[in-house]
Amino acid sequence: MVPRAMGWLAAALATVTLFAACTGGPNTIAPPTGPTRSPTGGTHTPEPTPSRRSPAPAESPVPAESNPPGDIPDSTAFVPYRSKAGGFKISAPEGWARTTTSSSVTFTDKLNTIVVSWQPASTAPTVASANATDVPQLRKETRAFRLGKVGAASLPAGKAILVDYQVNSEPNKVTGKQYRLDVLRYELFHNGTEGVITLLSPVGADNVDPWRIVTQSFGWT
Repeated sequence: MVPRAMGWLAAALATVTLFAACTGGPNTIAPPTGPTRSPTGGTHTPEPTPSRRSPAPAESPVPAESNPPGDIPDSTAFVPYRSKAGGFKISAPEGWARTTTSSSVTFTDKLNTIVVSWQPASTAPTVASANATDVPQLRKETRAFRLGKVGAASLPAGKAILVDYQVNSEPNKVTGKQYRLDVLRYELFHNGTEGVITLLSPVGADNVDPWRIVTQSFGWT
């Protein structure tokens, strides 16, 4: 296994700044980063992203909301999106804002975010590589990181590694308010490319079904 150095939740993951609306103005969510595997071996460290150029400040987990404002409505329609650069297709909620970079695409609405990123890789991720490389990097670069579990997962697109964790959102630029977020990070591999699907939503939000639609729709093209 060749270590990776991504984000995150890019080929070096060029993570974009995500905006989530909350009372008093938008709340910025910095998606997790992840390492990049070089196809010829060794480690390639991506350029720092605008939202996270240094280790995250030390802080305690913020309390979860009793009525989190993050449920995706049952009436939400999902529309297909195809990335020629990433070599994949996925379905995302209709109407969500979309931001693309050379190695990632982000869909966001209020406090919910989907990030799909891709990068060259020589080997598939494993539970061991996630624990040894990704978890320490996420702990360093995200706010109040708390690991849930790392394990194997199976998607229609193939075998995956799932990192389940929580972080604080970035403070609201107007009010300073933060939300506690649940994060699901799926790492997949196909023909020399690693794809990472990262799903963020407020702790307590009931998004099991929408997230299932998103992850089940992912496929390599």
